[in-house]
Amino acid sequence: MPKTEADLMAFLAELGIATSTKRHPPLYTVADSQALRGEIAGGHTKNLFLKDKKDNFFLVTVDEDAVVDLKQIHQVIGAASRVSFGKPEMLMELLGVTPGAVTVFGVINDTANRVKLVLDKDLMEHAVINGHPLTNEATTSIAARDLVRFVEATGHDAAILKVSM
Repeated sequence: MPKTEADLMAFLAELGIATSTKRHPPLYTVADSQALRGEIAGGHTKNLFLKDKKDNFFLVTVDEDAVVDLKQIHQVIGAASRVSFGKPEMLMELLGVTPGAVTVFGVINDTANRVKLVLDKDLMEHAVINGHPLTNEATTSIAARDLVRFVEATGHDAAILKVSM
């Protein structure tokens, strides 16, 4: 069973990482979430769950307004080939979330470390980063440096690369 929002919050607390979470109706797209601008400060994320032809999986987290060239991103993230979007079944199996709730926090469920996480350099220039806490019915704010600590505590590398145009 994938970890829950409560499991995530307990893990963050164990790490001594402070966060704040705002509840809201389910948000499925960046456009949906933009209705909350002004209520939640910081960088808001867009997450791309990608795979290459050798079944290597990537979670690319960028600023909500970022433009990403999906025809060229494989060269930046170290994919074996051009990438496509991963299937919902693999999203659930690897990150424990459904489409519409994809989040950087999903790496807590990737205990086999099958997903390479890439954080966009431009996103990481924000002092605070916002993402769904394993559910699209809330947004959790975390300091950028604490997000890196969280990622590393899950056993993942926090690869910070320039992926947006």
